[in-house]
Amino acid sequence: MSVAKSSSKESPMQRKGSFLRTVRAVAWSLIGLRKGSEYAQDVEKLNPIHIIVVGLVAVFSLVLALIALVNWIV
Repeated sequence: MSVAKSSSKESPMQRKGSFLRTVRAVAWSLIGLRKGSEYAQDVEKLNPIHIIVVGLVAVFSLVLALIALVNWIV
């Protein structure tokens, strides 16, 4: 017997957010510039697991780029 929930909130696994929107949200967050209204939309639409994965990849890429830059200069 299954009971349907009448909640308008979706679970993180059911959220529909594009990959490009996730990358854009993480990039703006790394820069530190973000509108409150866009943040609210991201909270509603983006999957938190995707944000964590894209964020870790972005930080790892930034660290590798900085290491490469320092090795190129020195």
